[in-house]
Amino acid sequence: QVRLVESGGGLVQPGGSLRLSCAASGFTFSSYSMSWYRQAPGKERELVATITSTSSRTNYADSVKGRFTISRDNAKNTVYLQMNGLKPEDTAVYYCKLVYGLMNYWGQGTQVTVSS
Repeated sequence: QVRLVESGGGLVQPGGSLRLSCAASGFTFSSYSMSWYRQAPGKERELVATITSTSSRTNYADSVKGRFTISRDNAKNTVYLQMNGLKPEDTAVYYCKLVYGLMNYWGQGTQVTVSS
């Protein structure tokens, strides 16, 4: 079955960096686009970044452009989110997402807290 497992979150000071990972299994990872979303307390879940199956295209939310980079390693079935220049408003639970057939699959999420 499809499984997505995020890791790499934590507490970081403003201006700091984190790299999130999402390990995928149960499907042909190299054939599917992958996305990162985030959900802050009291807010709706929002799209952060998307990468196509071959990494040929990436898209970012305006709020993270120039600071975050999505990438993937199809040999490791893993998608990454490099986050630089973190701001307090980046505090959220970060999720990776797969659209597979008619289903949306989500990981359990990883907490990112940006605070001094």
